[in-house]
Amino acid sequence: MAKTNPVQFIQQVRAEVGKVVWPTRREVTLTTIMVLIMAAVMALFFTLVDLIIRSGLEGVLNAF
Repeated sequence: MAKTNPVQFIQQVRAEVGKVVWPTRREVTLTTIMVLIMAAVMALFFTLVDLIIRSGLEGVLNAF
């Protein structure tokens, strides 16, 4: 791999950053809301699964 001097490196970095397509504020907001909703849904799901498993285990252990 060829070595570049610091000036060339910084120029290359600036050129690459210029190619980045940044999301709009609306896209960021919608994505954030979707992530929060999915986190809440998954938390509810795992809470319900935990309650079901706990109830089943207590039933089995109380039977013996």
